[in-house]
Amino acid sequence: MKNVKILIKNMVCPRCIRVVNDDLTALQLPLERVEMGIVWMKKELTTKQAQAMQEVLEASGFEIIENREDALVEEIKKLITEYLFGQTPKANSLNFSDYLMQKTNVNYGQLSRLFSTTTRMTIEQFIIIQKIERVKELMKTGEKNLSEISLEMQYSSPQHLSTQFKKVTGMTPTAYKLRQLED
Repeated sequence: MKNVKILIKNMVCPRCIRVVNDDLTALQLPLERVEMGIVWMKKELTTKQAQAMQEVLEASGFEIIENREDALVEEIKKLITEYLFGQTPKANSLNFSDYLMQKTNVNYGQLSRLFSTTTRMTIEQFIIIQKIERVKELMKTGEKNLSEISLEMQYSSPQHLSTQFKKVTGMTPTAYKLRQLED
């Protein structure tokens, strides 16, 4: 029996995997496993199952990918997210553009144009947003201070991290951490 691969749009973090897994498990589909941007089914879905899957995914903000361009954009998102969230060994000698070209075998200019056209943001903007999401997670654990986090996330300094954090979230890392303690 051949497993069926279904590409999913908008899966950008480990939490997305849990949400999709929980949603599809609740439907009692022949689910094999869920990865970042991919759902593996044990067999082909019936039309009724596929429709139910599409509806539940859309209700959670996800979509089934049906064309090659969307699949490539989701691959870019997946590669960036896996890299930033520590699921891929960091190649310190590679910048993101080289890393993406190496992984996709597509010229960075093409990747950049496709990504911008499809998402209405640049790859760089997406990277910054994802880096800040990772910073939030690292801050929540409380295991590292801002200097350690900025080093891990490859910022030039804690000040640079703080500036980007405030641009994305509207608050400083300190204010964010205080708000988390209040919640």
